Amino acid sequence: MNYRSAAHALAAILSLCMLSSAADQPQWGAAWTRNMVSEEKGLPSSFNPETGENIKWVVPLGGQTHSTPIVAGGRVYIGTSNSEPRDPTRVGDRGIFLCLDENDGRLLWQLVVPKRTEDDYFDWPKTGISSPATIEGERAYLVDNRGEVICLDVQGLANGNDGPFKDEGAHLTPHAALPPEFKPASVTTPSETNPLDADILWAFDMPAEAGVWPHDGAHSSILILGDYLYVNTGTGVDNSHRAIRTPDAPSLIVLEKATGRLVARDREQIAPIIFHSTWSSPALAKLDGRDLIVFAGGDGVVRAFEPVTKSPAPGEVLTLKKVWAYDIDPNAPKEEVHRFTNNKQQGPSDIYGMPVVLGTRMFVAGGGDLWWGKNEAWLKCIDLTKTKDLTHTGEIWSYPLDKHTMSTAAVWEGLVFVTDTSRNIHCLDAETGKPYWTHKMKGEVWASPMVADGKVYIGTRKGDFSILAASKEKQVLASVDFKDYISATTTAANGVIYIATMNNLFAIQQGAQLKSPKAVSSK
Repeated sequence: MNYRSAAHALAAILSLCMLSSAADQPQWGAAWTRNMVSEEKGLPSSFNPETGENIKWVVPLGGQTHSTPIVAGGRVYIGTSNSEPRDPTRVGDRGIFLCLDENDGRLLWQLVVPKRTEDDYFDWPKTGISSPATIEGERAYLVDNRGEVICLDVQGLANGNDGPFKDEGAHLTPHAALPPEFKPASVTTPSETNPLDADILWAFDMPAEAGVWPHDGAHSSILILGDYLYVNTGTGVDNSHRAIRTPDAPSLIVLEKATGRLVARDREQIAPIIFHSTWSSPALAKLDGRDLIVFAGGDGVVRAFEPVTKSPAPGEVLTLKKVWAYDIDPNAPKEEVHRFTNNKQQGPSDIYGMPVVLGTRMFVAGGGDLWWGKNEAWLKCIDLTKTKDLTHTGEIWSYPLDKHTMSTAAVWEGLVFVTDTSRNIHCLDAETGKPYWTHKMKGEVWASPMVADGKVYIGTRKGDFSILAASKEKQVLASVDFKDYISATTTAANGVIYIATMNNLFAIQQGAQLKSPKAVSSK
């Protein structure tokens, strides 16, 4: 082999290595941008749960699974419910957070969290833990079903009970601290821990310590920047869906990641005009070398805040400084918003998905509330250099969606993909908002599209799952019927895609073959 041929061969090998490179997915969305795009390669274009084709492993979940799987450090993390207890001493309606072995799906440990019992709307029955975790090093950060921000040791109790939190047994049955009228008669004393239990390092109770009024269920993906955690609080309406009981509650808080201490909060008075709840998580923008925390509140307004740069004095809570705001629906009502509850023609807007910030552009989807609001919704592209009046001067384009949307956008190679609850996935030109195609699914879409390896992966609440080419021309590569609802977004990590249905977590890898495929549960 001559020098030139050897050089070409080496280049080919290096190119192949780059194409097959794999990486963890330690939080929901790509890095800090929140873009629903992965750099994974070599992912399957089809699979078959019935025959086991391209299925690496399947793990039963709890019956209600709305949490997107997260993969880091050889472990897979996912929240679920407890209709299928893994421990006979941990039975009943609970929030469950599983840590699984990435190689075979084996259970390493689980966090078990009793449900709140004061009001069904604080922690909706049988929903479980809906938030995706954020992993950094040996720590997992999570918002549980009780509205607590929890820091966990990724090793569980296998390496001992690390602190300062030592009371995991009491945390398993926190009903003991409730007033008698809320205390279940069958659960009154703390439980003993066992090796399969999680190791809590610290916990911050947002309802008790930040004055938050939780609604339905917490869905928060924590953003880490430096020494701090940025957390959407999940505050919202009460059980009447027409009143805000804690009008001074923050929508965005900042905790010290080492200790869980509250160091900052917004004071934008968002709570009184939250139409339903706070379910969008913060992103990070890097503009002209400046970091900004970008957050969509339950009032349909995206705000940018300066990040915390130093810890306040003990007992002091800083106020986050707003830099700019963008109202996705400026002509919507801004006062007494709950008079529009159940009005499908007019009313305020909210935002379920996360803002995606790429360079100086922001892509954000929102509109009328899925359950209680008007049908109108849009995907919008915003120029973040127009910060003096971003609402009126920043809009580059606006694309009307068929109905409500819960989607975070996926922006890839000049294309943007977004879903709506009218069963559609849309492909647009990212520069102009011009539509290229729309694909009609069989069921309502709550998940966000995930783009990886030139493919779009998306599932629905009816259980149908589609793989499409991420291109200007619509090409359906595969359609799979899971016979089970899908709420969660697909995750791609280390050459594997992870799909969570209500009852099962599938690890799907090109060339894998599940030896004994079982019928897909659809309880």
